Amino acid sequence: MTQTPPALTPQDALVAIMIAVSASDEQVRTSDLMAIQRIVGHLPIFDSYDSDRIGPVAQIVFDLFEEDEGLDALFGLIRDALEERLFETAYAIACDVAAADGTLGQAELRLLEEIRHELQIDRLHAAAIERGARARHLRA
Repeated sequence: MTQTPPALTPQDALVAIMIAVSASDEQVRTSDLMAIQRIVGHLPIFDSYDSDRIGPVAQIVFDLFEEDEGLDALFGLIRDALEERLFETAYAIACDVAAADGTLGQAELRLLEEIRHELQIDRLHAAAIERGARARHLRA
């Protein structure tokens, strides 16, 4: 990478996780984008967030995905930006974006596993978060 990406705010880091999950299968679906927009529009953590930052944050994620070790760099930026108390929030919104289209592909599952590992989410807590996301996005 030719230059270091800018530091992320905690909200940027949460958006970056959602974008990364959406892009993990190399297709950013409309349902994913709608889920991201809904999350940013409704969760209290994003109350003062400028949604115009989603585009630049997405570009950082896409640029890093093009680099060798880009995922590791992305996780470094995310860990630097997030307090530990927001790790489960990050995993929960990642699961919501992954579940938004009603299917979980192998790429999304691998990235969720990597997020769990990088953010040190306990397996039992992760299972509860995943179950909640599945319940919220169940289709009739």
